[in-house]
Amino acid sequence: MPTLAGTVCMGLVAIIVGVQVSIAAPKEPGSKSANVAKGEQVFARHCAGCHGSEGKGDGYLLLGPEPANLTRPTTKKRSDAMLLQTIHEGKPNMPSWKTRLSEADSRAVLAYIRTLAK
Repeated sequence: MPTLAGTVCMGLVAIIVGVQVSIAAPKEPGSKSANVAKGEQVFARHCAGCHGSEGKGDGYLLLGPEPANLTRPTTKKRSDAMLLQTIHEGKPNMPSWKTRLSEADSRAVLAYIRTLAK
């Protein structure tokens, strides 16, 4: 059975190693996760035409009323499940993407949209 001193020592070693690793390989400020970066690429290819390059709903009005402004607080308030359902099923003026985007791509787009709604 480990002693209290041994447990404390191992805990301190773990903390010191963790700090050294984080110092040795700091994340760059403003760096994007791979998922958000992938989502940005997919968004630019499939969504920006209507939603605009910044997601403000200022793209082309191809399918009817103006596209959703994804930077509004209402988007931030919607659950991930609701937004994924919209991506998958579409809306009256938005096509369904469930047969065109993989689940991973849909989730990446969602991750990117979450960065717009800040």
